[in-house]
Amino acid sequence: MPNIKVIDQSLKQLNQIILGKSNEIKLALTCLLAKGHLLIEDLPGMGKTTLSHALANTLGLSYQRIQFTSDLLPGDLLGVNIFDRDSGKFNFHPGPIFSNLILADEINRANPKTQSALLEAMEEGQVTQEGETRLLPHPFFVIATQNPSEQAGTHPLPESQLDRFMMRISLGYPSAEAEKQLLKGTSRRELLQSIKPLLEESTLEKIQNLVTKVKCSDSLIDYIYKLAAHTRKSSECLHGLSPRAVIALLHASKAWALIEGRDYVIPDDIQAVFPYLAEHRISPQSSTQHGLSEDYTPISQNILRLVDIF
Repeated sequence: MPNIKVIDQSLKQLNQIILGKSNEIKLALTCLLAKGHLLIEDLPGMGKTTLSHALANTLGLSYQRIQFTSDLLPGDLLGVNIFDRDSGKFNFHPGPIFSNLILADEINRANPKTQSALLEAMEEGQVTQEGETRLLPHPFFVIATQNPSEQAGTHPLPESQLDRFMMRISLGYPSAEAEKQLLKGTSRRELLQSIKPLLEESTLEKIQNLVTKVKCSDSLIDYIYKLAAHTRKSSECLHGLSPRAVIALLHASKAWALIEGRDYVIPDDIQAVFPYLAEHRISPQSSTQHGLSEDYTPISQNILRLVDIF
C-alpha cells in the first residue's frame, strides 16, 4: 500500500488554519489529487481565499489569486506579447495563469469571454495566445469561487462550463465552537505566513499517479454506472451526468480511498464524493438559492438512497 503519511500531515496542517471544515478540506484535496478543478460557492467572508492559499502553501505550489471583474480581459489572464525595441521582436509576458494553483476569485463577475479563456485552459492544460500555444505548469489546479447568482453584477456559469469543475462545495458558516476559536486565536493571515510546505511538486505528481493505480472492482464500476444512469432518466434531474462526469466520479472515488489509506475503492468512497461531484451538474441552481435550509435534501442524496449498491 502507498505511503500516505504526508497526506495525513497535510490535512492536519490545513485543519489548523480552516477550523471546523475537515470534510470540505478533504474534498478539496481529493479534487486536487484526482487532477480535477474545484468550484466553491459561498457568501463573501466564508474562508474561500484562505482555504486556497493554505492549500498552495502546504503542498509547495506556486500560487496566484486573480480577482475576476467585469472589465477583466482574456489577455489580463493569459498574458500578452509586447514589442521590444532593442531586439525588434515581440516578447511574451505570461499572465497570472502560469502558476500551479490559481484562485479565480468571483469567477461569475467576469464577462463570458474571460470565463471561457480560463475554462479552456483548465480543460486543455495549455493556452493559445496570438496563434502560439504554451503549456501550463504541472500540476495545474484551479479553485474558482463564485458568489450566489442572485447577487448583483454576476454572470452565472452555463451548464457546459460547470461540467468542467470536478466538484462544487460550499464552506458555510462555522460552528459556534470554531467561530469562538477564530475570535480568540491568531489571525488567519498570520497563520498563513507560518505554513511550511510539506510537499514538492514532484512528490505531489507521484501521489496523483498513485491515484490511478487504486483498484475499483467491476461491481463498483457497475454501481457508478447505475448512479449515472439514474440521473439521466430521473425527472428530478435537470441534466444527466455526462461521460466526463462519470470518469471524474471514478477518479475522485479513487483519490478519496487513497486519502483514507486504501489502495482499493469501497462503496463509502463513491458515496462520500458523489453529492459534491453530481449536484452542480444535475441541478445547476445555486445551492444558496435553497437558503441553505436544513429542510432541503439535495437531489444527489435522494439518488444515493434509491440506487442499490449491488
